[in-house]
Amino acid sequence: MSTRQNTQQGEPIGSRDELVQWIAEGEKPTADWRLGTEHEKFVFKQDSFEPVPYDGETGISALMQGLMGCCGWEPIIEQSNIIGLKRAFGQPGANVSLEPGGQFELSGAPLETIHETAAETDEHLRQCHRAGGPLGLSFMGLGASPMWSLKETPKVPKQRYGIMTQYMPKVGSMGLEMMYRTATIQVNLDFGDEADMTQKMRIALALQPVATALFASSPFTEGKPNGFKSLRSEIWRFTDPDRTGMLPFVFEDGMGYERLVDYALDVPMYFVYRDGRYIDAAGSCFRDFLAGRLPGLPGEIPTIDDWSDHVTTLFPEVRVKRFIEMRGADGGRADMIAALPALWAGLLYDGASREAAWDLVKDWTQTERQALRDEVPRLALQTPFRGGVLLDVARQVVAIAADGLKARDRINSAGEDERIFLAPLEDIVESGMTNADRYLEKFHGSWKGRIEPIFAEASL
Repeated sequence: MSTRQNTQQGEPIGSRDELVQWIAEGEKPTADWRLGTEHEKFVFKQDSFEPVPYDGETGISALMQGLMGCCGWEPIIEQSNIIGLKRAFGQPGANVSLEPGGQFELSGAPLETIHETAAETDEHLRQCHRAGGPLGLSFMGLGASPMWSLKETPKVPKQRYGIMTQYMPKVGSMGLEMMYRTATIQVNLDFGDEADMTQKMRIALALQPVATALFASSPFTEGKPNGFKSLRSEIWRFTDPDRTGMLPFVFEDGMGYERLVDYALDVPMYFVYRDGRYIDAAGSCFRDFLAGRLPGLPGEIPTIDDWSDHVTTLFPEVRVKRFIEMRGADGGRADMIAALPALWAGLLYDGASREAAWDLVKDWTQTERQALRDEVPRLALQTPFRGGVLLDVARQVVAIAADGLKARDRINSAGEDERIFLAPLEDIVESGMTNADRYLEKFHGSWKGRIEPIFAEASL
């Protein structure tokens, strides 16, 4: 989740049209399309597999100080606490942030190729181990915490998370589980214009359950199988219906920037940021704020920074800010981190592959799309679909992505194109076994019902 760094008050928004224009300003020519990959990981104590508190000589704060000391990161401070890291001025635009339960996130720089994404991930993980190793800390990539209870899970001292923690139980049964016990991989993609954004968003929403199935890696809770392949995805179903889901309106006539703005205006807010602090606005809508009717700030008109903050608190399966964000994947190992941008760049960044993907999904009904969303967390690739199972669709999707990456023709120094990063997904669709399936098989087999081996199996 993004970390607010700008504390200066901007100009008030003059009209709804400025919000539409804010999205439109994300338009880029094809040559400038980039990929920004975000990945969260769980931090744990090497000797005991316990979660890591924020404070203390070997806590999350110490880890961040270690990254500052070894690797040139600069702190983002909130109320004297280090809550994030940023690069020095002029360096690539990546940053490190903390999720509510101490999940450690890299928000990567916008990069041209997946070769660069893989290199960025590898360097980040080297830095994490360089800073965390002396503290006895390690990292793992899964979609949900496999062993720790919610009570055992630490809490990061970020003001916005305090507001969310109070609000979440009012609107859903699993919001706190989402905040404190899940982790994801996400990729951000560009769009050329309104029509391009609309087509990409429709394809992405329809195929998001396929991505969820391919990346499923959260079958354990508190040391035992939980009955799901992607518990993370199931948790999102019961987090907050006002700000999650499959956005059926995207498939309706008239979809475009204005429709996205109208949707976001009516989603309840969490907070307003003023003078370095977060003001609780939970439950109020941005439309009232725009009209100067926000309780707690009567007569005040929001700024574009307020709008940007608000949009980051919307959590549908696909989110549009000034880029398109794919939100369906569980956290995973380094090969899966690179596989996610490979999948979506292959599907959406080549014209022929994008049309092939659209041909695949364009006649799916809203009922079918929602049924996939509802069943995939439990069944993953074995979810029934049109007389077969979702594995049949996933094989087509991975093949289309491979064609798109071949057409992109981004070559590394060894003469390999970006298709090399689809290898773990090709293995999954060939075998029919997700990482969740493999972990469960080992749990019932060689692990002999013990959860501790998952920390090595999913290590980063």
